[in-house]
Amino acid sequence: MDHGNISAKLAASLLKLKARIDAANIPPSRLDESINIATWNIREFGKKRRREESIHFIAEIISQFDLVGLVELRDNLADLGRVLALLGNDWRAVYSDMIPDAGGNRERIAFLYDRRAVVFNGLAAEATAPRRKVGLHYLPENDFWRAPYMASFRSGTLDFVVLTTHAQWGTEEGREEELGLLADWIEGKRRDAVKEDKDLIVMGDFNIPSRTSKHYKAITKHGLQVPKGLLLKDPGTNLEKDKRYDQILHYPEFDVNFSDKGGVLDFFIDTAHIKELFPDGLTKEAFTYQLSDHLPLWTQLNTDVSGQRLEQIVQG
Repeated sequence: MDHGNISAKLAASLLKLKARIDAANIPPSRLDESINIATWNIREFGKKRRREESIHFIAEIISQFDLVGLVELRDNLADLGRVLALLGNDWRAVYSDMIPDAGGNRERIAFLYDRRAVVFNGLAAEATAPRRKVGLHYLPENDFWRAPYMASFRSGTLDFVVLTTHAQWGTEEGREEELGLLADWIEGKRRDAVKEDKDLIVMGDFNIPSRTSKHYKAITKHGLQVPKGLLLKDPGTNLEKDKRYDQILHYPEFDVNFSDKGGVLDFFIDTAHIKELFPDGLTKEAFTYQLSDHLPLWTQLNTDVSGQRLEQIVQG
């Protein structure tokens, strides 16, 4: 991507970042055949204005993918606008509204996509918890701290819906209950006779410490699973790479749509390497507020499903 008229110091830092990106071995996407998708929690993105170099770093990282689900986007969209300006005219954003209470944390969820590879199909909505009638009102028996957000897209011959969420960080029991509620909602959506599309991708920050935890069991209780490209590597998405907070999930019948490519993009490495990006020096904590305390999790999606459709016609 074109970073414009920047200083030699920033150019040198961007070269260091690009070396870390190269180490992630993200394969190029192929027009009408594959796209690279990612989920990334950018810490408190928009709460406090980021440094100019940080905006360039974030844009460079996002540009490696074709569709990115962003978590922890805040109510102020100014920094998102700065990133989109660097990404250029081919990039678009679809985002939710913020929730002002403490549970909502003034957060939004956004989808950023390169329209040369991905087309927005029109659906953009928050997931609403099941309701029951109480007097004159319909009220949810339970609800999400922050409503999961979904949007429909098309790439190649594949139409699909992506749902992204940021699960609560409160008590473990409360988080387990919320993830179970989300799993039930997704299963209901999948079984709905009238739905936008059968191909559903679920991703985001689930605050899951490991894939053996009760939280992972709660979100996968109806059969959601990890794409093969991520299952074998089992990458951690915190800076230490030992926690599985972020996930990309799908139902088994759509496994053919996922390649065996996937992983995390490690823009951090360790504390000793911070000065390569920020020569004036930052603590690790300060670094997380300039880039993030989460690493992007990515996988490659096969988007040429014309052969599958022909087989379905033959099989009746």
